[in-house]
Formats: sequence, C-alpha cells, structure tokens
Amino acid sequence: MTAPFELTDDSVVVVIGTGAGGGVLANELAQRGVSVVALEAGGRYLPEDYVNDEWDSFGQLAWTDTRTTSGDWRVAKDFSGLPAWIVKAVGGTTTHWAGASIRFQPHEWKALTNYGAVDGATLLDWPIDAEEMAPWYDLAEAKLGVTRTGDRPGLPGNNNFKVFEAGARKLGYEEVHTGRMAIQSTDDGDRIKCQQTGFCFQGCKWGAKWSAAYTDIPDGEATGNLEVREKAHVARILHDDSGKVTGVEYFDEDGNLNFQAARIVAVAGNSFESPRLLLNSASSMFPDGLGNSSGHVGRHYMRHLTGSVYGIFDKPVRMWRGTTMAGIVADESKHDPSRGFVGGYELETLSLGLPFMAAFLDPGAWGREFTSALDQYENMAGMWIVGEDMPQADNRVTLSDAEDQWGLKVANVHYSDHPNDIAMRDHAYRQGAAIYDAMGATRTMPTPPYPSTHNLGTNRMSERPEDGVVNRWGQTHDIANLFVSDGSQFTTGAAENPTLTIVALAIRQADHIASEMSAGNL
Repeated sequence: MTAPFELTDDSVVVVIGTGAGGGVLANELAQRGVSVVALEAGGRYLPEDYVNDEWDSFGQLAWTDTRTTSGDWRVAKDFSGLPAWIVKAVGGTTTHWAGASIRFQPHEWKALTNYGAVDGATLLDWPIDAEEMAPWYDLAEAKLGVTRTGDRPGLPGNNNFKVFEAGARKLGYEEVHTGRMAIQSTDDGDRIKCQQTGFCFQGCKWGAKWSAAYTDIPDGEATGNLEVREKAHVARILHDDSGKVTGVEYFDEDGNLNFQAARIVAVAGNSFESPRLLLNSASSMFPDGLGNSSGHVGRHYMRHLTGSVYGIFDKPVRMWRGTTMAGIVADESKHDPSRGFVGGYELETLSLGLPFMAAFLDPGAWGREFTSALDQYENMAGMWIVGEDMPQADNRVTLSDAEDQWGLKVANVHYSDHPNDIAMRDHAYRQGAAIYDAMGATRTMPTPPYPSTHNLGTNRMSERPEDGVVNRWGQTHDIANLFVSDGSQFTTGAAENPTLTIVALAIRQADHIASEMSAGNL
C-alpha cells in the first residue's frame, strides 16, 4: 500500500463522495494508475458492522445532518428535516439501495425530442444516447453482477413477488420477472450468493448485493493509488486567479480545517450536497458559485415519481421474506401519451418493516383504518412506483439560512409536483391496486411518496453551456478541471432506478479523465 498522499500533492484527483459515482470513479482511476484522494463525510462500515434492524440501521448509516425543505410535496410537511433517505458512509447510498439495475430506454435519452415541450417542465435532450452508452452499460452490468444480463440467472421470487406476478399477468402485463438486480444469484461469483434474508436497505450482511463500500473502494485501495479519508466533510472548492480549481478545504473528524491540493476535483455528493458545495464555494470570480455562470446549479431537481400500493389478503404473504425488490412490472415504462401523461413508470416489489411502515404509511393517521392495516401486516403485499418526473426550474436546491455544525449553509430542497407527475401517479395507483384486486385483495392502500433516495438533476448535463452545468463528460462548462460524477448530472430522470446509469457514466468518465490527463489536456 502507498503511504497517504501529502496535502500539498497537487498531482492527485480529489473525489468528493464514495457512492455509485464517486466510489466507482475513484476505483476506475486508481486501476488506470491515477493517484486519487477520496474524501467521504461519513465513517466506514462493512458487512459485519451492518445491523438487521430498521431504526438502528438508520441511525448508523443515514445522513441526518440538518437540511430544510419547501414546496408542496408531502415530504416538506411530514419530514421537513429529511428530504431524502441517503447514506453518510464510505460507499454512500450503495449501502442502502435495493439493487435494481435497469438501463435507460433509448427514447428516454432524448426526452424533449420524444415527448415534445411540456408546459411548466424544463425538458432537455441528453448530449449522449443509448448507442453511445451501450458498451459502458455492459461494463457496469459486469462490475455489478446484474442478474438477467450476460449469463447470470435471475433471483428466485418470494411470496410478495408471486402475488405481484400473478396479479400482473391477470391484467395482461408481460414484462414481469424478478428484475435485473446487482445481487449475486449464483455460487460462482466474487460475492456470496443472496441468502434471502430480507434486509437489503440495512446494508447486506452477506455482501451479496454490490456496494462500493466493499467492492470498488477496497479494490482501488489495493492498487496503492487510492487513499480514502473518512469523516472528512468538504467545506468548499478553491481556485486560482485563472479560475482553475486548485483543491478543496475539508473538516476532519476533529474539526480541523485542512486543504488538499488537486490537479482535478470530481464532486459526487448526491444531488443535494453537490450543488450545495458548488454554491458554498462562491468567490469574487464566481459570485454565484462554481460552475454556475448559467444559473443552473441546483435547478431541475428530480426525485422520481414515487408512491406505494399495499394489498391486504385473507391469507399470510409475509412479504418481508426474501430479496426486497426482486420483482418488476416494466410494461408501463413505455412512452404512451394516450394514458394522459408523457414518460412512464415501473412497478417494483417493496416491503418495509413494521417500524418504517408505521412511519411512512400515512403520518398522523392514527385511527382505526391505520391500526387495522398494521394488524394485517402478515397478510400484506407491497409494491413501489418509480416513474419519470418532470424537471422544473423552480424545483431546486438552494442554500438555506440554516447552518450545519461547521458553520456552512445547508441545502434547502424545494419541490412541487408537476401536473404530469400527478397524472402518472394516479394511473400507477390504479394499476397497482388492480394487480392486488385481481388476486382477491380484501383492501388496497395507496400510500404517498416517501423521502426520496433517487435524487437527480441539480447539475444537469447539456450540449450548450447556457442550458446546464456540465458537458457530455460530466466536466463543468465553466471550469475544465472540475467534474460532477453523481446523479446530479442527469439531464432527465427516465423511469428506471438510476444507480446502473450513474455507475456506467462514472466508468466512462474515468476513461475520459485518465486519457485527458495522459495527453496533458488536464
């Protein structure tokens, strides 16, 4: 192992955040011989440290630092300090994700062209497309060990899936299976086979699910080219008189402010922390924040259209047994405006434990209707809706008046539904309920959206500098040696869970950065 890099070493690439974007980018650069310092705000937890208990796990892994919210979304009312359920730890939210790994469909890369202008939405075509991304998706699926790709079989279906599948087929749905999951389904891979324990959001204690925490990060460290500094909270990115980024200031575990010099800085702190950092890095040269000459930093925040449907039956389902999200109906992910909205959605199996079910079902509804539902928990089946929400200029991350423990302005997250979102959610609620009704459900319950984990946009990719923050490589239009490497670079959200696309973009970006460095262009 290489000794730690010096704070004054300005030959390193500094990667901020170690999740699906930053963790993969750091490893991929290290594998290519590039020196990388990765700064992670959270601590390091490995499978033996994960806790198979919802509340304890949340306390261990979740990013619970102050944030503020506004807008008409339900979260601003019920979870005003928790706009998202993301992870503050090495590996980022790849610890807590369910594993669903689905490619964008070709039409989703060009939403403005294919959907047309939508009133009140800021749709834009990505500057890349499905054909260009196909080889990078291949590499990402191989890295993650995605089921139903290559020669990897799908996971077995649990009871929750069997109810879901049978009801979906009765409605005539055809693309129904246990999904493309970044979870080991055989005994012959690098990771242990899925043990069907049912705790996928709490960190997989078996390590069957891919997470940067125990795959890419240690692989990168083993090259000697990657140093990960945990509990390192980045305060701001600094630049010289020419406008070139020179490094980052960060607070260490003891509260000391350090400066790490850098040749290149890549920001990968999720769609809240990345724009917050760029805005907090404002200077006399960049009074509106870094990368923000266009005014787009923080704007066009998307969180996916979400919601759930639960069905109660007269026999036990025990939906919590087995892999949480190994079940998908993809038929509604097409673009079919005859349904009354543009874009589409996926239906995916979901089970929450009793504590989170009580918290998220419908806060404040402590009547007989609510308690009788929880009484029927053993007989319950559940699914989650994930669909393409519309980017809107005023759905955005700005700096709040509130400050964190280091005196830094925190993110305020403003979100309001677009009429297209409401129409899509209502359609999905009806179809989800129909799936359970087809199986004889005694009751179906649509539940409102939870705090989001699919945070997208806020530093969007655009062909023209005036339309976004980064170019087709995730490189900021304004500053050549400043990159964005997470879901905040998404131009539009598509209907699919975003992690696979974040990973594919990170591999592609690492390839580009390494070649530009060796050519002397960066």
